[in-house]
Amino acid sequence: MAQKTLDLIGLKCPLPYLRTKKALAQAASGDVLMVQTSDPLAVIDIPNLCRETGDDVEILAREGAETRFRIEKR
Repeated sequence: MAQKTLDLIGLKCPLPYLRTKKALAQAASGDVLMVQTSDPLAVIDIPNLCRETGDDVEILAREGAETRFRIEKR
């Protein structure tokens, strides 16, 4: 199991979605992806992406404009 962090602060839709999707495609089952973003649409887009891929997602924190996600690859 590996853990990778994606710092997507400052990127606007659709880049956080696309970069998260690419990272998940390269991850192995059981890997954990920590995603940090300031895009307000990411709270909708990233959970929807994980629903489509079957991966587990958890919103860890929402502080101001920033959101942190923890995604476990299935």
